[in-house]
Amino acid sequence: MLRKRTICATLVLVGAALTTAAVPAVAGQPTAARATACQADWGSLPKAGSDSTATPVRDVRTGRHACYDRMVVDLPGAPLGGIGYSVRYVDRLHQDGSGRHVPVSGGAVLEVRVAAPAYAPETGEPTYPARAGRPLPGVDLTGYRTFRDARFAGSFEGETQIGLGVRARLPFRVLRFDGRLVIDVAHDWTGGR
Repeated sequence: MLRKRTICATLVLVGAALTTAAVPAVAGQPTAARATACQADWGSLPKAGSDSTATPVRDVRTGRHACYDRMVVDLPGAPLGGIGYSVRYVDRLHQDGSGRHVPVSGGAVLEVRVAAPAYAPETGEPTYPARAGRPLPGVDLTGYRTFRDARFAGSFEGETQIGLGVRARLPFRVLRFDGRLVIDVAHDWTGGR
């Protein structure tokens, strides 16, 4: 009986060693960080920051990451924390001012509002070359796991509105940096890759 227990314990230890050896090493990153790299406990409830800026939107770009897709709204010169926003899931996207429906493809739609104009406040000249109801200029979402569509809804009374179509209602986060507002949408609810 003692011999069977010893053999079982040995097999468990060998199995654990083989399982650990199968996890690829990431230079400079501890094992625990690798295991939790894709955890997205961000939730899907609305997120907002109450600041505003007269610094206009200059560009919107996107990127693909292992755990999420990312949208970046560039506002060069806007101070850290000085960018107001509201990001939330909506049933349908409606353009500010006119109330016109802006169709956005995908299983769910995130309304992204940035408390900054997409035009120069002094002259009214556009600073971002987008047209209401049209896809965002220069944004190609081919091959993205989560993003499906990105539409410009407009810029009205100092606030810019974008519709982001995603595969499904998924967790997201919003980050503010100097001159940038970042929206990350996870690939799934479990944090899997």
